[in-house]
Amino acid sequence: MTTTSRREFVHGAAATLVAASAIATPLAASEEKTVSNTAYDYQHVPAPLPFAAKALNGISEKLVQSHWQNNYTGAVTALNLLRGRLKQALGDSNTPAYLYNGLKREQLLRTGSVVLHELYFGNLGGDGKAGADLRARIAASFGSFDAWESEFRKIGQGLGGGSGWVVLGFNQKLKLLENYWMADHATAPADTAPILVMDMYEHAYQMDFGAAAAKYIDAFFSNINWDTVAQRL
Repeated sequence: MTTTSRREFVHGAAATLVAASAIATPLAASEEKTVSNTAYDYQHVPAPLPFAAKALNGISEKLVQSHWQNNYTGAVTALNLLRGRLKQALGDSNTPAYLYNGLKREQLLRTGSVVLHELYFGNLGGDGKAGADLRARIAASFGSFDAWESEFRKIGQGLGGGSGWVVLGFNQKLKLLENYWMADHATAPADTAPILVMDMYEHAYQMDFGAAAAKYIDAFFSNINWDTVAQRL
């Protein structure tokens, strides 16, 4: 098999996995997540929205529902399917290593999408007002709270019209709180705890704001749940 054929085969397998994603509806907060002790058998259950879909200021219920159902839940479905495919492929001695690694790459991307979306929805639903203690903590790392916010917004604006994430994270190794640019679901900085996550994929804002990414960023800031951010920090 040629290199081109291999690449097409891997991408074809990935496309099949994505196509298999089913649209779900938000879960009740009382539902429990499936628990398994094995990496290949674990099946993740979508986390319910921590706020009412219609409760955000400036971000429509229709957009929130679409984002949760189509993008986040779709990633959960694809990730669960991938685990089964990985188990099957690992048990087949004829599975080429390049094909197995293609599945592992997709697992990495889908895992990142699931985790980052849960963090993103988790830090929304607030009034957008950070408390004095948290503002001081952030200011200690950036010179001022406004300096931090300015950089965070600028990174988001730079990602507008494309894809990626903006993350305020605490690097456990460097003992440093800083903003990170992420091109996709798999480019997270090493050994870093996400504190605040903003989705800059077009699906997060296009339905409401079109190409006006800056207006979406304004809406995001007005809905940050700073209590959740403080707990993470």
